[in-house]
Amino acid sequence: MAITAKDVQKLREMTGVGMMDCKKALVEADGDFDKAIEWLREKGLAAQTKKAGKVAAEGVSLAMVADNGVGVLIEVNSQTDFVAKNDVFQGFVKDVAQVVATDDPADVEALKNCKYPGTDRTVADVTADKVLAIGENIQIRRFVRCAGGVSVPYVHMNGKVGVLVNLAVEGIAADKVVELGKDVAMQICAMNPTYLDKSNVSQEVLDKEKEIQLAIMANDPKMAAKPDKVKEGIVMGKLGKYYEENCLLQQAFVKENKVSVEKHVAAVAKELGGSITVKAFTRFATGEGIEKKEDDFAAEVASMVK
Repeated sequence: MAITAKDVQKLREMTGVGMMDCKKALVEADGDFDKAIEWLREKGLAAQTKKAGKVAAEGVSLAMVADNGVGVLIEVNSQTDFVAKNDVFQGFVKDVAQVVATDDPADVEALKNCKYPGTDRTVADVTADKVLAIGENIQIRRFVRCAGGVSVPYVHMNGKVGVLVNLAVEGIAADKVVELGKDVAMQICAMNPTYLDKSNVSQEVLDKEKEIQLAIMANDPKMAAKPDKVKEGIVMGKLGKYYEENCLLQQAFVKENKVSVEKHVAAVAKELGGSITVKAFTRFATGEGIEKKEDDFAAEVASMVK
């Protein structure tokens, strides 16, 4: 597979590693980005990197709790940030989120066939109207719906990131846990955990992480000479670090980094005289994983004056 300069640049943006090493990694991995990142890590050149495509599309990720208590997180994309800030567009996103809360559609296609609030028309019909009125393509990309428990929404930077947290609460009024829920949601926004708890990490992922750490030591002359038992102890320590970086409940709480999120939640529950469990969370970063068309403005102007 031919490796392009764009491929090398993309891997550099994902890992922070130099261009030559990125090119070598892509050649070794035959263009597979996941394998290239793994190769770089084994060589000790890249830290543990979360899979992330280039954020490209504009739009809004809206988190909200409807009047029926249902939590909704939805992403709707537009072509430009200018439209994403438009009151008409934002009102449309809120209306569609309300449909998710009340109608409980199975997926985006089912959502498009639901009735749009205050009309006899479908969400798909009204979406088409908005495209004509605003002058840009609009796409309902994804959503999550959370009924039961206490849902707490958080929206960062006018919808660049949206987070929905769901708490199971016993012996405490729902309004008393909203502040905690928002703190946890802000943690998720900032730290972007992959898992809720270390128990959610699959054995396959752990085995791969162990393999990578052992490969790193094998490539380090000082570490390679150490006994296998010592290496195993080091690997276990690295796994603990992996949990702290990737699992929400094991992460250091950003507002008080001497305790984990799990311990902070337990402390708040004790103070309020009940129990609180973080049951689930979802984080949407608007446009993540969507490739954006990169227009050559100079070429476009040149073509217009020919």
